[in-house]
Amino acid sequence: MQISMQNNEVFLAFDFGAESSRAVCGSIENSRLHLREIYRFKTGMISLNNHFYWNIYRFYEEMLKAMIICVQKENLQPFSLAVDTWGVDFGFLADDDSIIRIPYAYRDLQVTAAMPDFHRIIPPEDIYGLTGIAMQPFNSLYHLHAMKRNGDHALKLVSRLMFIPDLLNFLLCGEKKTEFSFATTSQLYNPFKASWEETLLKAVGLDSSYMNEIITSGSVIGGLKEEVTRQTGIRKAEVSAVCSHDTGSAIVAVPAQGDDWAYISSGTWSLMGLELNEPLVTEKAFKYNFSNEGGAEGRFRFLKNIMGLWLLQRCRKKWADSGEEYSYPELIEKAFAAAPFKVLLDPDHESFFNPPDMITAIDDFCNQSSQEKPGSVGGYVRAVLESLALKYRLVLDQLIETSGKQINTIHIIGGGTRNKLLCQFTANATGKKVIAGPAEGTAAGNILMQSIAHGHAGSLEEVRRIVKNSFELDYYLPGDTQMWDSAYQKFLTLAVSPVKPQ
Repeated sequence: MQISMQNNEVFLAFDFGAESSRAVCGSIENSRLHLREIYRFKTGMISLNNHFYWNIYRFYEEMLKAMIICVQKENLQPFSLAVDTWGVDFGFLADDDSIIRIPYAYRDLQVTAAMPDFHRIIPPEDIYGLTGIAMQPFNSLYHLHAMKRNGDHALKLVSRLMFIPDLLNFLLCGEKKTEFSFATTSQLYNPFKASWEETLLKAVGLDSSYMNEIITSGSVIGGLKEEVTRQTGIRKAEVSAVCSHDTGSAIVAVPAQGDDWAYISSGTWSLMGLELNEPLVTEKAFKYNFSNEGGAEGRFRFLKNIMGLWLLQRCRKKWADSGEEYSYPELIEKAFAAAPFKVLLDPDHESFFNPPDMITAIDDFCNQSSQEKPGSVGGYVRAVLESLALKYRLVLDQLIETSGKQINTIHIIGGGTRNKLLCQFTANATGKKVIAGPAEGTAAGNILMQSIAHGHAGSLEEVRRIVKNSFELDYYLPGDTQMWDSAYQKFLTLAVSPVKPQ
């Protein structure tokens, strides 16, 4: 969106995604939010010595480049900037504040055996009672245990544990802080004590002295370092604390009213859940493996991680590597033309977590579940999208059962809103009205929380009214419900009793 912005009103959001990241400028005028993407770059894990890492130094260089573009090309001087990223991942600082090796990525395969091994030390029900966080092998807790079990040398040098947004903020302003929403994703935070959980830290060889002070979203961390202002030309700006977990920022931008709605933050992952004032930690919540992650104003996102569009992204990469380049609109068109319900998958099956070849992984799943292979590009895409929509229905049923809430509307936000076929499938599968938008939800939420930090907005309700005023939303009503009900019964046999990889 090309707009004019007054320099004294400009916020700068760095929105990091696992596949790509971007810098977005924003301003608020007459209760409307205006956004302009000024820079985009590939994120991506790097593979070294059989491990997957995030190149934190390149991320920092890309941020500096974006800031230079903001000043020199866009002729803007932001007075506030903030970072959000995916959850759980962390790095270490040594005593001299140098970074100890680039951080592991959550898809690093050393985590796969760590969770069941750790559960022999502390049972999962006890971990859930302390944290309210779902048992997921990529959680920070299990990655730390994997490192301890493997004798990782970094643990002998660590002075401070820093999550990915903490590291980036530290490079920008020199402060060592952890924002509430991100702290909760680690499975090292106790929401009932509102502090780091010493029992779990001790089990991985740490204690709270290695952890940062936890601060609230909508606050100021500190001013930019002099070297950053000198390198970028930004004269004076403060680094703000927003919901630094990207899903937390996205949920800020849900244009919802009332209390009868659920959300799906749709991208590489799909995060589906409810917004609650308190964590919901019950036997049923544990049984269904729901997480209680922090949000704006101290609220909690009661949600479940679903593998999301990761499957489609990896299929697309496989086709590109084979010389068949498809845009996402082309893939959706092929899926629309393919036969419905030929193949159903459990998107969260462990074989889809990080296979070297997603097409082969889907074919293997079909073989083991006695289904015919999709057989065409459109067939694979349709299988992924239909299966995601049916997984949303399963999670919605569990959300309603666990919370007792009545849900009439599903809000979809994030890049997945551009996938109109998936949005319609979601309405069809769940039988609920779907409101899609904004696609820029995470960047919008980031900037709106910056506005709270600097007194430009006063509350979460106010910023949600701003979102509703600012973006065109798409509405989808359920259709073909009998056909989808039938497919759901088949899907349950795959999702409840998943096949095991060979």
